[in-house]
Amino acid sequence: MSQGLVTAAYIIAAVLFIFSLAGLSKQETAKHGNLFGITGMAIALLATIFNPDTSGVAWIIVAMVIGGAIGVRLALKVEMTEMPELVAVLHSFVGMAAVLVGFNSFIDLHPEQVSQVGVGAHMTGAMLNIHLVEVFLGIFIGAVTFTGSIVAFGKLRGLISSKPLMLPHRHKLNLIAVLVSLGLLVYFVQTGGTMPALLLMTLIAFAFGWHLVASIGGADMPVVVSMLNSYSGWAAAAAGFMLSNDLLIVTGALVGSSGAILSYIMCKAMNRSFISVIAGGFGTDGVASSSDQEMGEYRETNAEDVADMLKNATSVIITPGYGMAVAQAQYPVAEITQKLRDRGVKVRFGIHPVAGRLPGHMNVLLAEAKVPYDIVLEMDEINEDFSDTDVVLVIGANDTVNPAAMEDPGSPIAGMPVLEVWKAQNVIGFKRSMNTGYAGVQNPLFFKDNTQMLFGDAKASVEAILKAL
Repeated sequence: MSQGLVTAAYIIAAVLFIFSLAGLSKQETAKHGNLFGITGMAIALLATIFNPDTSGVAWIIVAMVIGGAIGVRLALKVEMTEMPELVAVLHSFVGMAAVLVGFNSFIDLHPEQVSQVGVGAHMTGAMLNIHLVEVFLGIFIGAVTFTGSIVAFGKLRGLISSKPLMLPHRHKLNLIAVLVSLGLLVYFVQTGGTMPALLLMTLIAFAFGWHLVASIGGADMPVVVSMLNSYSGWAAAAAGFMLSNDLLIVTGALVGSSGAILSYIMCKAMNRSFISVIAGGFGTDGVASSSDQEMGEYRETNAEDVADMLKNATSVIITPGYGMAVAQAQYPVAEITQKLRDRGVKVRFGIHPVAGRLPGHMNVLLAEAKVPYDIVLEMDEINEDFSDTDVVLVIGANDTVNPAAMEDPGSPIAGMPVLEVWKAQNVIGFKRSMNTGYAGVQNPLFFKDNTQMLFGDAKASVEAILKAL
């Protein structure tokens, strides 16, 4: 394949990636968006393999076969509820790839200087300095992405506590890590590149990435996932600069910028400062919340009574959360929706921007269960309608429907916009127990006079209601 064909293929792939992002912005076009992305990636891989400058094709194919086999295995095995963890792990792969590419690029530039100081034999002057900066920043971003993604995986998986890590002077520690890394960058460039400086920076970046995400609480985890998505994009772009691969630069920039925009949108939806969140949970000082105190007594109900309530209702809103995803209750929920609509009941879904542990998590689950797109509404579209609603079913949601966000200034989620479900005539909370949500905050909603609790597995509870209907 000529270099001209490779360039043309790269341009086509880049355009397809842009179409992919555009398609993924809406549920109705998401399938086409995925197809555009797959096609673009296939073209990019083929163009790279058959590039006249590419060597070691046999090794590349071996790596692709191994990686492809692992990817297919994961795709077949991983449940939708585990998708946030999978995404976090995949981000860590991108980060480590950038680290390895950076060290490989440095060693290739300094074959005789792997363990000592010296100027590269292949570049001099400004070109050498630019390349050294590319290598340094690429490894730094990749290392931060790697350990940050591992911590995010641990928190989402429940292996690490969702509570923010509160080390003394944690923000000063982050600042020191950044300043020392900047100093090492200046030294690294001035000396023409040294392996000890690169290794020291890598260790600092690993620790910085770990501490950055560990300091962020569970309530902000959806933002962290999209933020790490952005980091992985910039890591890929940095690798593209090191490899002089234009398509990798473009693709990384697309992923990095779209991830950053998504993180900003989510922070705005949660009334969080974007800079504060990415700085490691700045402002979440673990203030004791009055919502952790005794709330009073709750009222318990059963599936038959809930079914009777739904039969007599004219308007119903369902607000799903991560609990619905864990129980895989979206299918019986879709059946209840259809039965109620057949009876003439107005049924809609209220989706909080950070419901679940991944942006759009609930939308994907409902689309998977064939719930019509037009009755799945965002928080801003439906919040004013709760006061005119007969019954609200809160299925596995907690923090996104917590009135403490509006009523308790001392709450860790204070100021976060929530679904104002308590304004409805009747609220049914589906939970396994009265334990707190992922943010570790008790919910006063479940103790209000117009709320009743239906305990048990969400899927079993919904199926019991369906049977009663």
